[in-house]
Amino acid sequence: MGVMRRIVFPSLRLLVWAVIAVALVRIAFAGADLSAEADPLQPGGQLVEPTVEVTTGTVVNTVDVAGSVVADPAVPVKATAAGTVSKLLVGTGQAVDKDATLLEIRTETPQDPVVSFDEATGVETIQERAPKVTVTAVKAPVAGTVTLPTLVGQEVTIGDEVASLAPGTLSITATLTPEQQYRLLNPPTEAQVTLRGGPAPFTCTGMRIGAAAAGAGGGAGGGVDPGTGLPAETASGTVSCAVPAGVTAFAGLGADVSITNGQAEGPVVPVTAVQGSVQSGNVWVVTPELPEGEMRQVGLGLTDGENVQVTSGLEVGEQVLQFIPVADDATNCADPAQYDPAVCG
Repeated sequence: MGVMRRIVFPSLRLLVWAVIAVALVRIAFAGADLSAEADPLQPGGQLVEPTVEVTTGTVVNTVDVAGSVVADPAVPVKATAAGTVSKLLVGTGQAVDKDATLLEIRTETPQDPVVSFDEATGVETIQERAPKVTVTAVKAPVAGTVTLPTLVGQEVTIGDEVASLAPGTLSITATLTPEQQYRLLNPPTEAQVTLRGGPAPFTCTGMRIGAAAAGAGGGAGGGVDPGTGLPAETASGTVSCAVPAGVTAFAGLGADVSITNGQAEGPVVPVTAVQGSVQSGNVWVVTPELPEGEMRQVGLGLTDGENVQVTSGLEVGEQVLQFIPVADDATNCADPAQYDPAVCG
């Protein structure tokens, strides 16, 4: 054991240090291998566009919007005859039912005189006749609380507003972006509503979609979304529906509206893979011969915001680019001479 410590171990240590020294000298004077096979300037990786497979799935087209409770506007009551207001049957602040008579309009229509001729005397007699009197009742088109600014003796013409009725009912109203309006083509007549801090969710009926008021949403230029700092989408439409009787609500309450506009099952792809979102679009189909993808027009159905139903042009199992190709910077899509549908859409 003493021989191992005094002779063998020190000899091995010297041998190891000698090998290290030789390696350092070789690296210092011979340098690294710079052959073409190890050239660091030559790229060794490849860029591959991600693809997805066309699969069968179920798409539920549900649009969620934030709205509020509003009082329904007063309904105007218009004169249905020309003449003089002869009688007021209700007063301002009075609650009336539908078809209740609010006031009467007296109309006098002149009549031609009666002319008679006496052949014996040759005298012609003209007898004036009193005007024909017609009384027209103006009735309430809806039930509500009356506002009646009209006075007895006031002259009115057909179409003049003679009263108004506050129905005392409430509605839910919300704004829609263009993308949401496209998803609500042929909309249902009801939606599910949850009042913030209110009762359980309920069905809101009589849903209507119309144009947004000027300046709604993002206003001129769309504005900026304070949450993201990105340009805000300008509202292009509104949706409203009636709060049913028996639901306790107050004007000004916030409401979350969920509108389900259909469900479909069939071939689906991510919305990122499609250029276009309504009725028709373009996808880039990948094949062994065309790994970069070949544009193909497809028919589009429902979408849930993540996936879109493909109604024609694709088969389950085909591969498509997960993201549509980005237009070349050199292509000016605003210039008709440079416009390329394949990249500009």
